[in-house]
Amino acid sequence: PPFSTTWVTCSKSRRLRQKRALSERKLTHYFVDHRKVRVIGGQGGGGGHSFHSEPRKQFGGPDGGNGGDGGHVIFKADQQIKSLSSILPFYQGFHGQRGGSKNCYGANGAYMYVKVPVGTLVKEDGTIVADLTRHGEEYVAAYGGAGGKGNRFFLSNDNRAPTLFTPGEPGQERVLHLELKTTAHAGLVGFPNTGKSSLLRAISNAKPAVAAYPFTTLNPHVGIVHYQDYEQVAVADIPGLIRGAHQNRGLGMAFLRHIERCRFLLYVVDLSVSQPWIQLQDLKHELEQYKKGLSKRPCVVIGNKIDLAQSRINLQLLKEQIDDRVIALSALTGSNLEELLFHLRELYDSYVKTEQSRGQSSVEW
Repeated sequence: PPFSTTWVTCSKSRRLRQKRALSERKLTHYFVDHRKVRVIGGQGGGGGHSFHSEPRKQFGGPDGGNGGDGGHVIFKADQQIKSLSSILPFYQGFHGQRGGSKNCYGANGAYMYVKVPVGTLVKEDGTIVADLTRHGEEYVAAYGGAGGKGNRFFLSNDNRAPTLFTPGEPGQERVLHLELKTTAHAGLVGFPNTGKSSLLRAISNAKPAVAAYPFTTLNPHVGIVHYQDYEQVAVADIPGLIRGAHQNRGLGMAFLRHIERCRFLLYVVDLSVSQPWIQLQDLKHELEQYKKGLSKRPCVVIGNKIDLAQSRINLQLLKEQIDDRVIALSALTGSNLEELLFHLRELYDSYVKTEQSRGQSSVEW
């Protein structure tokens, strides 16, 4: 019956909406760029207390060995980790073992490695104590305690049968704040709904959400652009800024933070909007207010939505108003993406040469 068909259609539509909403909530939940962590190094093992004894050698002297050291808690940057969501609020290193008889030392506690994303800042009381910007970098968050001394350690000419032994020391205890800043070569910067996510999907294999409403992207996405000589350029889709972002309006600070590490910027403006150069001026103002000199980094202006009639008129006006290079394209149709990819490689090669001239190595993906 018609009523039954309508009911089934509405039910399916409702389930699809619920599924999409759940996916957005999960996406937001799983990306975390702040964490407060309490870390404690492993307890050192206690010293041994024993005296050697065997047939015909009843008083062989003290032979209690030293205890093992406690294990450290170590943060290690890993490219496979993209968020701080898997970081627990508490970690404790493994304890050292107690010293044994026959001068046997206790085993040291194993190190506890905590994998964090590349680009993680470690802060203590507001002070930066580590900046893990490269894959494999490590930082000892909490040192394990030293093992205790066995009674053999206290043997001397004045004391031939010492009974003294010491317990292991407790591990270092700290409260640290982890902060993630996305590490990429290029950052797509623009206001909401200018087509940044569509552009990233067009030039890389990244699959950020795309929809016809603002703030579709709530978290940074990094896509890798591959070139024929096997060079790889990482491009980050920074969530859309709004005017007043440097005053933390909306999620301004959370989004601006991820632009800091980008070596060069790709400003994305909507050519279909009247006076598109105003978008560029406002974007640079927000970056400069957040961090002085941030807007002065090498850049290119991308005029998106050139497939619309009004955009062609605004393109010429935009070029007359600004001095930066403008690349007009359409992320939707793929028009003129080649020019963007070519210029992106030029920016990357220039960055590599600059780092080499400074005696530093460039960030690789």
